[in-house]
Amino acid sequence: MIDKNPARLRRARQTRLKIREIGAVRLTVHRTNSHIYAQITSPSGDKVLASASSLEKEMRAKLKGGGNRGAAEAVGQRIAQKAKAAGIETVAFDRAGYRYHGRVKALAEAARSGGLKF
Repeated sequence: MIDKNPARLRRARQTRLKIREIGAVRLTVHRTNSHIYAQITSPSGDKVLASASSLEKEMRAKLKGGGNRGAAEAVGQRIAQKAKAAGIETVAFDRAGYRYHGRVKALAEAARSGGLKF
């Protein structure tokens, strides 16, 4: 079996270099089979300014499962709310080498509809 992870990490490294070059606040997505996570980090990459995931207690109460598009949309809305509360409006979207489709796309579109610009 071919391991997909090294190729994904190589793609992610290219994206992160470009985002660091422009010095933007970064919205990073990480997904596993059972959950999805989103973090907003500072331009230098040393501080997490806001985070949301399908593992949070409030999210688990209203979600049926954490690894589907519905959960991704809920996490996208939540990260947008937390970003607004922290005074963040514009971010660079770091999809961590994942294809922009399915759960990653659902999270991004929900965050956009929640008021984040990227």
